[in-house]
Amino acid sequence: MTIEKLLIERFGPLLTPRELAQVLSRSANGLRLSLRQPSPWAQRVNRTRIRLGRRVYFRTSEIASILSDTEKL
Repeated sequence: MTIEKLLIERFGPLLTPRELAQVLSRSANGLRLSLRQPSPWAQRVNRTRIRLGRRVYFRTSEIASILSDTEKL
């Protein structure tokens, strides 16, 4: 199974910040701080972010793509 299929099966098409932190083995607060940094990784992850009202989500398929790319390094 691919990373994308596993993540979508477990979390659905959108990840909350807390779920994304869980996937990345970080605390939610640590993830929030990392995403505020001007790093290429943070910029890539922030591009997957969408807002629905006041809530923030991340597109699961795009996060899986980022994770797949980093595994190849």
